[in-house]
Amino acid sequence: MNERPGHVRLGRWLLATGAVGLLAGCAFPKRDYSYMPDASVIQVQMKDGQWVAVPPDCAKLYPEYPRPKFDSRPQAAFGCATYTNLANSVAHPLDLATPGTYAGQEADTAGDAVTRYRQNKVTPLRETTSTKKGGK
Repeated sequence: MNERPGHVRLGRWLLATGAVGLLAGCAFPKRDYSYMPDASVIQVQMKDGQWVAVPPDCAKLYPEYPRPKFDSRPQAAFGCATYTNLANSVAHPLDLATPGTYAGQEADTAGDAVTRYRQNKVTPLRETTSTKKGGK
């Protein structure tokens, strides 16, 4: 018996279904990330004479999905943990509201560092317990 035609048909069928699968992946619409919050969800307020960053209210960050309410898929307040951690760890909260201007980089300083490295005139590390072997 000649089994070649069956293999050819199977190969063509696999090729066709693979091509349809690849093309179907391109047909899906792009995801909409417009519901993702930005850093403006962190409020900067004056409390007891100091500026503090107030984390966002996570309940307000739940998005309204354009899907039926009866499905049981979990919803997530995307960005809530990130912005809560940022608000709790920022050193100067006023920088979130009115950031300073970027002064630019000092090319001369960077160039001098490279020159010192090439000339082997690098300042050695200070001797501390963190740079000595054995911690003594």
